Amino acid sequence: MTHVEMPGARVPIRMWADPGAVEDVALRQLQNVATLPWIKGLAVMPDVHYGKGATVGSVIAMHGAVCPAAVGVDIGCGMSAVRTSLTANDLPGDLARLRSKIEQAIPVGRGMHDEPVEPGQVHGLPTSGWDDFWARFDGVAEAVRFRQERATKQMGTLGGGNHFVEVCLDTEDRVWLMLHSGSRNIGKELADFHIGRAQQLPHNQGLVDRDLAVFVKDTPQMAAYRHDLFWAQEYARHNRALMMGLLQGVLRKEFKKAGPTFEETISCHHNYVSEERYDGLDLLVTRKGAIRAGSGEFGIIPGSMGTGSYIVKGLGNAASFNSASHGAGRRMSRNAAKRRFTERDLAEQTRGVECRKDGGVVDEIPGAYKPIEQVIDQQRDLVEVVAKLRQVVCVKG
Repeated sequence: MTHVEMPGARVPIRMWADPGAVEDVALRQLQNVATLPWIKGLAVMPDVHYGKGATVGSVIAMHGAVCPAAVGVDIGCGMSAVRTSLTANDLPGDLARLRSKIEQAIPVGRGMHDEPVEPGQVHGLPTSGWDDFWARFDGVAEAVRFRQERATKQMGTLGGGNHFVEVCLDTEDRVWLMLHSGSRNIGKELADFHIGRAQQLPHNQGLVDRDLAVFVKDTPQMAAYRHDLFWAQEYARHNRALMMGLLQGVLRKEFKKAGPTFEETISCHHNYVSEERYDGLDLLVTRKGAIRAGSGEFGIIPGSMGTGSYIVKGLGNAASFNSASHGAGRRMSRNAAKRRFTERDLAEQTRGVECRKDGGVVDEIPGAYKPIEQVIDQQRDLVEVVAKLRQVVCVKG
């Protein structure tokens, strides 16, 4: 870990990355965050890169304030993974059918279910808490309430971009299921509403970057945002749980003879806010592109479409606010990846993985991301590796 001092910063930047390798635009974003009056700490993960609103791979600890743009528009985005009883020997040589069945069960891109999926329809999915969760939708921002029907139908859907569903193998050839998604359109609309509201508040008019507009404690605006924020984070958690249930249902049908069983699901947000206490202060910790890595806590750090992923256990490093990276992190923008790489490059870099290999996902090519092994190596004091996975099926929107 390196301490980086910047002009005007109220706190040093704790960096688990090579400062010389971080883009200038990302460093400027970090510098701007470090100048905020409410900042109490800033930790930077090894997957750091420029992001909309705030730097991806940053952990922002503030006292009495929260920045909605730093959370991002996919509130609660995160990962879930589960180890199964299946092994590589149970899988067919051609995985195209399995991929197709997953895509039939879980809508991708902007898709949604024809009718809301009830938890009771999904084998093994807990049904408690869902009624209370939806009842609290009545308290979200009035400007977004008309989206309730869409939100119910998108529950249990993947989305697009870097979201994915995967079937993986670990080094012992055990089959794992893994998925990455968030709060879908309802989370985005809630985020957009509150970001716009924060930017209009008088105390934010003198900020160096309007994207860093904050809500402050003991105000109605903060209370409203906290309600919607935590509701959207719960939506994202339920969304992943429902998808994992649907995914397990696919495997039960496809591998009926093997009678697959599933261990306890590992799940973690990586775009969210948490109330935590450090150095005697109650802080609002925003992790944008970072997971919580408290002592003994399991987490998931994925690579790209063709490079594998890691299941990790946190070491509880308070210097990072008990955090670790959320993935490999992009080393070039989506547009830059589209200019540089071709469908042929994509097919080559995802050889051996049953996945889309068309122009629509070239921006997700492994070459657009940092090497995941390097990212893991840079945070050996934050997490320990529990399992290394490689994809054999990858579904993207």
